[in-house]
Amino acid sequence: MISIKRFSYFFILLAYLGLAIPPTFAQESNEADKIKVDELSDEQVQDLLDRAYDAGLTKAEFLKALEIQGMPAGELAKMRARINEDDRESVRSTKLSKRDSREQVNFDEIELGMFQLSDVSPKKPDENEIFGSSLFYQKNRRLSFEPSLNQATPKSYILGPGDLIYVDIYGQSEQYYEATVNPDGFVLLDNIGPVAVSGKSIEEATGILKNRVGKYYSGLLGSNPNTFLQVTLGNVGTIKVNILGEVRLPGTFTLSAFSTVFNALYAAGGPNENGSMRKIKLVRNNIQIAEIDVYDLLINGTAQLDLKLQDQDVILVPPYLSHVKVKGEVKRPMVFEVAEDDNFTELLNYAGGFTDHAFKDRVAISRISGNQRSVSDVYQNQFDLFLLKGGDEITVQRILDRYSNRVQIKGAVYREGTFALTDGLTLSQLVKNAEGLRGDAYTTQASILRTRADLSTEMIQVNLKEVLEGTTSDILLQREDVVRIASIYDINNEEYVQILGEVKRPGVYPYSAEMKVEDLIVMAGGFQESANSQDIEIARRLEDSDLGTLADIIPTQVNTDLGYNPNSPSLVPFDQVIVRKRASFTMQRLTAVEGQVNSPGIFAIQSSGERISDLVKRAGGLNQFAYPKGATLIRRTEFFNTESEQLRRQRNLEGLQMKLAEDPSNSEAQAELLQRLLTDTPKAVSPVENQLSQTKKESLDQIASETPGFAVKLKETEAVAINLEEILINPGSENDLLLEEGDILSVPKLFQTVRMRGDVVYPTTLRHESGQSLKHYINGAGGFERRANRKQTYVVYANGAVKRTKGFLGIRNYPPVEPGAEVIVPTKGPRVPLRLGEVVGITTGLATLGLVMSQINW
Repeated sequence: MISIKRFSYFFILLAYLGLAIPPTFAQESNEADKIKVDELSDEQVQDLLDRAYDAGLTKAEFLKALEIQGMPAGELAKMRARINEDDRESVRSTKLSKRDSREQVNFDEIELGMFQLSDVSPKKPDENEIFGSSLFYQKNRRLSFEPSLNQATPKSYILGPGDLIYVDIYGQSEQYYEATVNPDGFVLLDNIGPVAVSGKSIEEATGILKNRVGKYYSGLLGSNPNTFLQVTLGNVGTIKVNILGEVRLPGTFTLSAFSTVFNALYAAGGPNENGSMRKIKLVRNNIQIAEIDVYDLLINGTAQLDLKLQDQDVILVPPYLSHVKVKGEVKRPMVFEVAEDDNFTELLNYAGGFTDHAFKDRVAISRISGNQRSVSDVYQNQFDLFLLKGGDEITVQRILDRYSNRVQIKGAVYREGTFALTDGLTLSQLVKNAEGLRGDAYTTQASILRTRADLSTEMIQVNLKEVLEGTTSDILLQREDVVRIASIYDINNEEYVQILGEVKRPGVYPYSAEMKVEDLIVMAGGFQESANSQDIEIARRLEDSDLGTLADIIPTQVNTDLGYNPNSPSLVPFDQVIVRKRASFTMQRLTAVEGQVNSPGIFAIQSSGERISDLVKRAGGLNQFAYPKGATLIRRTEFFNTESEQLRRQRNLEGLQMKLAEDPSNSEAQAELLQRLLTDTPKAVSPVENQLSQTKKESLDQIASETPGFAVKLKETEAVAINLEEILINPGSENDLLLEEGDILSVPKLFQTVRMRGDVVYPTTLRHESGQSLKHYINGAGGFERRANRKQTYVVYANGAVKRTKGFLGIRNYPPVEPGAEVIVPTKGPRVPLRLGEVVGITTGLATLGLVMSQINW
């Protein structure tokens, strides 16, 4: 039925539309079958669609009406395409849900008058701070009591100029309005006219609008309405509130219309030091309508937050009633404002109650009496009866840091600690309470530290053994007695033995009676593979010995498998067991050959007498490209960080450990081996051999520090000049050096160049020419520089050998130059100009020498 009415209304609109379009079209516009969509302008289609919306039709209903009127299918499709470009239907259908969130108008004006935070850092809350003052003013926390703008529209909200309201009509009829209250107090609704709502609550304005709009929507009125009206507040307006009295910033403030008393107090910074927190007055139209107690919010959380302010309200903060101060063991030691009938129990509630360490039986109150103070003691049963007065200072003391019934027992008992002193508690009973004596207890003597009445102490010596056996009377304990029972190990030295040398875990181990050497070796993880089980020494400490005898040396032997040996001596405390290395044991030592040999690579030294010639032979000899005169042997110096055998052994075991850990399918035996490696891998220590090189290095450093201009550059490896050509011709000669671990023999290709370095005109690399002298190569580099030290020119050959220029009677003998050599021309030192005194001295000396020579000739 509703749709038919809407269609009928729309057909009337179609006829009306015909009056607004051109005459040629108006003659055919009364029937939809005569409409030509292509001849309609965009404005005409839009006007037609707007009137359909006003009639309450959707796009689909609008097209259905045209179809009923007989519009051809082709024209209907064109109309559908034209009107689909308009999206206002979705906007209208969801307009209410897409309204912007409620906002506060004139927010800048509201913030402009607020109390500004101080730049001075606030003091830490202490006993002199007034309780509640930090609620409205804190530098580090901005607590504003800002009203929620998204709350439901309060029915008691008073409308005023600037307020935006939404009027929604729904049910049988649907319509909506948005209107702002103008300065004259009216809202202007489309097609209805002005309605006076200023000064009315939302509830009252709803009734006024309902009566007014009901003239146009009959379904709104009557006993059984089918159309309904709702008024919602849009943007919130502002009000003017006067805040007077003892506040930080009195004056007139612009606030949100949703504000409460707490919002206003925050804007003014809250009560000042003289302001009251308990009796804040709210005056409206010259009548006090409320009295606010801030403590209700702070203590009970029951503040009058629903009390909304209205325009021109007055908030008056009077001076405080009475201040009392609470110090000591309360949770909030501060200054509190109290009313006339407040007692100590209520004050204690304001202060948060006692702390856990408070003495609660009595509090001390300092009160003003006349022109001086007096002190009163208030006991716990009087807290509810004691009424407070302004100026009172209450001190809550702390409980005493002492025990009324404590005794302690320490030392060789199973459960040391503190025990309660009961009636008739004795020493033997306390030992029983401590689960008895440990096996190492020294029972011949025990001590009791007793505290006297004057807090001095005395020591009571007790034969604990006789007390426990009952042969001596038991001792009655007193408060704060401390019983100490020593261990036999407290009065004797700890006994241990030490093992050194070729075991897996050398070190110090606890001594046990009848311990054998084998037992100690097993505790140390067993022998290293280098250990000599037939050469073990026991160094025993001598208690009473002749002057000069330091230890008793006991040689011993053990089975390699550490089996039972009835002849093995027993160890005594502080013995040192030394396991030495087998003389024939040594780990593999490696050397290397690189360069122009037939099989370069790493080689193990076969014997201690192996030489360079043997190494070349094992490497397959030199190939056709080798330059033996340029071969170099790189050898480690004593400063090389050589791995000790122990460190090398550790590294090998760690490598085995990593291999086993990477394999997820280890056998049971391999898993057990991995577990042993994880726990028993020995830790390397600094080898003794390195101490010699360290001592030598320190000596050289000391010489360098004491000798100006002397510097020592320590190298871990150095090049040894060898003549490989001569070595291969005469193997085993003195030139054929014995190999050492880490040696690297480098055999280069035949060099064809000579490098020029130092003080020559053009340092460069020249081609080697057979038979040419050193001067030839210097000329090839442009000759000597002006400051060149020609007499000190030297040549470094490819094998590391060095030869310098020699001279006699002004004749210089330059060294020969071979392929791969480097010619180095050093620079003279800086020329120091002669001073006048030096010139006079030299001239005088020469003159004297000439005079002497002339006298001799004469």
